[in-house]
Amino acid sequence: MFHVGGARSALYNWATARQQGGTFVLRIEDTDAARNRPEWTQGIISALAAIGIHDGDPAFEGPHFQSAGVERHRAAAEKLHAAGRAYYCDCTREQLAERTGSTQLGYDGFCRGRGLGFAQGRALRFRTPDEGATVVVDLIRGEPSFPNPAIEDFVIARGDGSPVFLLANVVDDLDQGITQVIRGEEHLSNTPKQQLLWEALGAVPPVWAHLPVIVNEKRQKLSKRRDKVALEDYLAEGYLPEAVVNYLMLLGWGPKDDLEIRPYAELEQLFRVEDVNAASAFFDVAKLRAFNGEYLRAMAVEDFTAACSPWLTGPEVPWAAEDFDARAFAALAPLAQSRIALLGEIVQQVDFLFLPEPVRDEASWAKAMKDKDGAAGLLRTARERLAAAGEWRAGVLRAELEAVAAEHGLKLGRAQAPVRVAVTGRTVGLPLFESLEVLGRERTLARLDAAVERLA
Repeated sequence: MFHVGGARSALYNWATARQQGGTFVLRIEDTDAARNRPEWTQGIISALAAIGIHDGDPAFEGPHFQSAGVERHRAAAEKLHAAGRAYYCDCTREQLAERTGSTQLGYDGFCRGRGLGFAQGRALRFRTPDEGATVVVDLIRGEPSFPNPAIEDFVIARGDGSPVFLLANVVDDLDQGITQVIRGEEHLSNTPKQQLLWEALGAVPPVWAHLPVIVNEKRQKLSKRRDKVALEDYLAEGYLPEAVVNYLMLLGWGPKDDLEIRPYAELEQLFRVEDVNAASAFFDVAKLRAFNGEYLRAMAVEDFTAACSPWLTGPEVPWAAEDFDARAFAALAPLAQSRIALLGEIVQQVDFLFLPEPVRDEASWAKAMKDKDGAAGLLRTARERLAAAGEWRAGVLRAELEAVAAEHGLKLGRAQAPVRVAVTGRTVGLPLFESLEVLGRERTLARLDAAVERLA
């Protein structure tokens, strides 16, 4: 699944590329067979398309597959070895621990001067400089410096000759003309090693920008094992792609005028990666939900109605397909639009229209019918007056229930509660009288009768 952090990184890259007339390059790093399946690759492509990054735009290039460049990766490894910038090593972890007395220390350079050649089981290690420091020029973090003696001689090719990610990544960047790398800060520790490889291969490193980590409400890094992190999951709940994009763009950055809710086209023009804050960014689900509600309320009613369709006609709806009435939903859609924050919430707002009986929410029933005798009496009176109503319109139905409330010495709100639960099954929902109008006289009266019978 596509992590929301990956989506944020992609959007920042996308905005930067389009601003500068450049190219966003999608590369699938697929050399780890255990983590590589075609459907996962397609999932990445589909998720990117959902947030507006796709091959229909001239700024998009890819996908490229890292596995296609294995021979170039091998050639680069051989070039580094031939130049004396890398050497073969046959040390095991156990031997290293025995020499250093620790399993935590990095490689000690034991094979540097042994002159070993290639053989199965011998890894190829990059020879890091013994002195000085590697300075990473980062648009967000300034110029962090990494002492070279503290960087171990790291592996660039495994014992079977296959290049590792660090080297493959650099070679692919060189081949594909990458000039800017915008990625999560967890990769910052790799950067001095990659920068050393760029320089050893005779190239100028790209511009780096390491984005702040995204954390949950406990200030813990978002984890797929603990938190909901998949972009697809949020879209499946009914978050609009536009709202998600708007929110993700603001995770670590914000426009100088502090106006947050605005179309992506504006955000793209305002975005500057050097203005991204280096501090951790809090993924506030409540704020994302509020953003989504704003986007839903701003939609044209017909667009909102169309957007709700997958949730109302899909295979998981709680009513029979033939019981869905598009005209009935259209009548209440404007009222629902102002009350939901997620498209997925539309089902419980309108299920009373399409189910043969209202849902049985026991908590709602217990609250509204706490005084059984009083509730039963009120429902009987309401049933009589509504049955005799001349016109079945919201205004008329309201007047009738106001009269019922007065007869029972109640305010209208108190009188509505038993009626609402009897008809819709819940204590909260769409405006009652408009709901009764769309539900119709016959079904409304039948549900009032059923509620009185249940109370008895």
